[in-house]
Amino acid sequence: MIAALPTYRVERGTTASRIGTILGVVLLALLIALPFLTGRATLRLAIEIFAYLTLAQMWNLLAGYAGLVSVGQQAFVGFGGYMLFALVLFLGLNPLLALPVAGVLTAAVAVPTAFVVFRLRGAYFAIGTWVVAEVYRLSFAQVSALGGGSGMSLPAAAVRGIAADAQLRESIIYWVALAVALLALATVYLLLRSRWGLALTAIRDSEPAAESVGVDNDRTKLVVYLVVAAVTGVTGALIFLQKLRIAPDAAFSVNDWTAFVIFMTVIGGIGRIEGPIVGTLVFFVLRALFADYGAWYLMLLGLVAVAVMLVAPKGLWGYVADRFALQLFPVQRRVRLLEEPRA
Repeated sequence: MIAALPTYRVERGTTASRIGTILGVVLLALLIALPFLTGRATLRLAIEIFAYLTLAQMWNLLAGYAGLVSVGQQAFVGFGGYMLFALVLFLGLNPLLALPVAGVLTAAVAVPTAFVVFRLRGAYFAIGTWVVAEVYRLSFAQVSALGGGSGMSLPAAAVRGIAADAQLRESIIYWVALAVALLALATVYLLLRSRWGLALTAIRDSEPAAESVGVDNDRTKLVVYLVVAAVTGVTGALIFLQKLRIAPDAAFSVNDWTAFVIFMTVIGGIGRIEGPIVGTLVFFVLRALFADYGAWYLMLLGLVAVAVMLVAPKGLWGYVADRFALQLFPVQRRVRLLEEPRA
């Protein structure tokens, strides 16, 4: 007589993720309705939060999963912003239509960039990405058609092409920023649930081991690098569409578009989708609290980062997830026992 075997089921969802989905739908409905409930100042703050959340998710995908610790993401932010202005000025595109085109162009320029920086490893890769970003900044500062070193503003006619009314224009940009943030979140989630996610997990654990089981490390990293570049370029275009002005120092600021993003990702929890969300919210709360401290602002942020790393090396969400076994975005398969074999 053949002994009965236990029954298992492979699943990804958790109770926390199902509850999180319900709460997320409610939150999304509130966010969509926000322009009807508040003024322009709140919308501008929300747009900034969405932009930073998108950048943090992309950096987390790049560094937390592909192992590519870049400190030069400002290159793609600035390039995307300048492409928006160039497309509007020289081709007459509507600024909203120029956003995805700016993302495609940023991904295109990321190909030769990757050819250079992928020859480097570890700390050299990080330094190389920063050097490339500086080359971008110096190059655009020499383009007189785009304002040179002093920068330029978006023409009023192009701005009115979005909407004639300022409140409606701000609302439209807000909805676009919300859509881009959701797109970034969905891109990371779906990518990690696919076979690319398995490859990235293997690379993160051990590159030699991943290669030994058939993972093409360089190809996988290149795909992630190009996806991150495209979404970062769209985000950069959106940032400067809201600002209506661009200049090399602002567009390629390592402090604004890389240092703060790394801070958000690390204190939230690198290598987890929830980490950048938590880190972004914490960053904006700290910014509001420390805004009046002048030069001490960055030092206080640094002290917070050191304190978090000492108490929770995996970040705030990593600490919560390990302590309470919470996963709002489960990307790993788990085997659950359904029925024990009967004697």
